[in-house]
This record gives sequence, structure tokens and C-alpha cells, in this order.
Amino acid sequence: MPRHPDPELEDRILTAASRLWARGGEKKLTMRAVASAAETTTPTVYERYRDRADILRALRLKARRELFAALSPTRTLAGAVQGYLDFALDNPHGYEVLFDGVGKPPSLHEPWPSFNLMRQRLAEELGGTPRQHNRLMLAIWSLMHGTAMLIIRGGFEGALRTQAVHACLDTVQVIVRATARSKSFVHSGPKWPATLVLGEGERSSTGNGNQKEKSGRTGKRRA
Repeated sequence: MPRHPDPELEDRILTAASRLWARGGEKKLTMRAVASAAETTTPTVYERYRDRADILRALRLKARRELFAALSPTRTLAGAVQGYLDFALDNPHGYEVLFDGVGKPPSLHEPWPSFNLMRQRLAEELGGTPRQHNRLMLAIWSLMHGTAMLIIRGGFEGALRTQAVHACLDTVQVIVRATARSKSFVHSGPKWPATLVLGEGERSSTGNGNQKEKSGRTGKRRA
């Protein structure tokens, strides 16, 4: 009898890979370990993914789609921040994968839909174009991510977890309101360079004048 395809197999593989990565990074994420954790065979995993880098890319894109789906129904920046934290804390393994080398290829040159959505929310509240709020969005993103990782890695529970979440939400509101009143976001250093582009797929660049980050997209994959 021919074997019937398993419609849940890909999800099992990615879920297993996410958990392995969270436990020990790339050292734990071998094709054989993924196959064992997903209760399938190594050749079956290779049929779907070329190598470990291919699995990590699939994990990133899956998590980005799910995060964007969670944020899309929101209508305000505050709602998006709440949705972001909820997603991170409800999906800690998938969330952590999103930020492994996020500022380097290939992750840098993949779309960041949730970053763009939240930047759009900022523009709607403050006026101007989304790109004019790059630095403020980076500050808010850093605050959200720091809060999420402190709770996840720090094992925050109960009242401590609740207070950390609301401290983040309140601080974002304070920052945005202060920016709205002053009509600008205070700069302590150089202005945002035009060559520093985030969240825009192939156009994204770290803005340091080094072309290695773009050439890295065609480099050899890690086994």
C-alpha cells in the first residue's frame, strides 16, 4: 500500500526544530535531531529542507507570518504593542528564532511585515511618513523585545510578569505622547542615514557602506 502524505508533517518538523533551537541554538539543530524530535526520518526532512539554514529560514518566515496575523486586526499602536507581547509570550520558541542574526543576511533581506505595520501605526498617530519614524520605531521595538526576552528567559511569573508587560505598554505611550507634543524625537547622536533601511526585503541595508551583507545572500549555506 502506498504511504499517504502527512499534512501535519511540515508543522511537526518546524515545531521540533524551533524547540531544539531554543534549547541549544545551532549545535542542537541537526537534521538528524529534527527528524527524531518530529518522529520522522532524516531523509524525509531532507526531502523538504535542504539543510539547517533552510529550516531556520522556514521558521523565521512562519513566525513572521503568524506575528503579522496577530497584529493585523489591531487599529492602534498600543493595540499592536499588546499583540506583539502576547504573541512573544504565547510562542516563546518561535519568537526567539526571529531574532537570531536578525540584522544580518539572510534575515536582514527578508520582509519584516510586523515592523512595517507598527511603523505605519506610528505615522498614523504622529503624522509624516513611516520612514520618518525609523528611529522611534527602533526604540519601541527594542523596548518590546527586551521586555519579552526578560520575561521569557528570566522566568517572570505572576505579578512580576504582569508589571513588566504594563511597564512596557505605559512607557511606549509616554514616549509617543512626548514625541507628539514636541513634534520630534530627540536625537542623541547622528541622524538616521538614508542607507540604513529596515523591513523592506531586498532593499534593506545596515547602512555601514559594507557590501558584504548583500553579497552574503548568495553565499554558501551552512550545513
